[in-house]
Amino acid sequence: MSRTDAPQRRKSLIKNISNSRMLLLMCVPAIAFFVVFNYCPMPGAWIAFTNFNYTDGIFGSPFVGFKNFEFLIKSGQLWLLTRNTILYNIAFIVLGNILQIALAIMLNEIRMKHFKKISQTVMFLPYFISVVLVGVIAFNLLNYDTGALNALIEQTGGDPIKIYSAAGLWPIIIILVHLWQSTGYGSIVYFAAIMGIDRGLFEAAAIDGASAWQRIRYVILPSLKPTFVILLLFSMGGIMHGNFGLFWNLVGNNAALFQTTDIIETSVYRMVLSQNNFTTSTAVGLYQSLFGFALVMLANWIVRRINKDYALF
Repeated sequence: MSRTDAPQRRKSLIKNISNSRMLLLMCVPAIAFFVVFNYCPMPGAWIAFTNFNYTDGIFGSPFVGFKNFEFLIKSGQLWLLTRNTILYNIAFIVLGNILQIALAIMLNEIRMKHFKKISQTVMFLPYFISVVLVGVIAFNLLNYDTGALNALIEQTGGDPIKIYSAAGLWPIIIILVHLWQSTGYGSIVYFAAIMGIDRGLFEAAAIDGASAWQRIRYVILPSLKPTFVILLLFSMGGIMHGNFGLFWNLVGNNAALFQTTDIIETSVYRMVLSQNNFTTSTAVGLYQSLFGFALVMLANWIVRRINKDYALF
């Protein structure tokens, strides 16, 4: 780069900043949020390598290396928590995206405007219901003594089921409740993507005599592919993070169900709440973050190998 290029590049940079000043100003709250709540707490991860005590503080507590991680591995809990968290998230991502795409396509195919608006409102409503209320509704439906489900089973001559003791049933229940809550809201992105498809493609398909299914298969689904890949990569970033509010309000501290319902967030919460075990819970949180980061990088690398235009970076 010659000496005469440097001032020109500086002027060009200043001009670009000046032209984009409103966009940059709008980014300031988001940047401040991530700095305060995501980057400032990062030094606290040092607790995972110490035998933390309040007297010496975070950086004055005795350094113990990877002993907190060794404890997690030897306790056998790490594999259980990782397995449950990942399997639940895979079910949420796969089934959630399939249902969201199907729902967005069905909304697009509805021609009656009033019915479409009413349908959208009804489908979005569960997302805004508090998980605390969802937990209360589930308890009143599923509890052994007075639950509506067992009352119905008894009226039909069957034996009531102790659902809050049956660990095998809860993966199905939790996945169904999650899909009920999130599918309508999640379909907004796919519905917006369908609205953005060039209308000329639909007109050309109609002229060629394409049926509704052929329009979906050859026009809509290929057009949704970039949106699906981007949302998938974003979802991979949170695959090690469970829906704590949903799990805790549905299952609570029910040890009989831990084998199939315990995820990393609920386990960490119990450690801090009942044992004040900051070191082990921080070690779990650090492991969760590093594992999730590795998964995102791996997923992005795979997508980049397939089609680099769909990769995040």
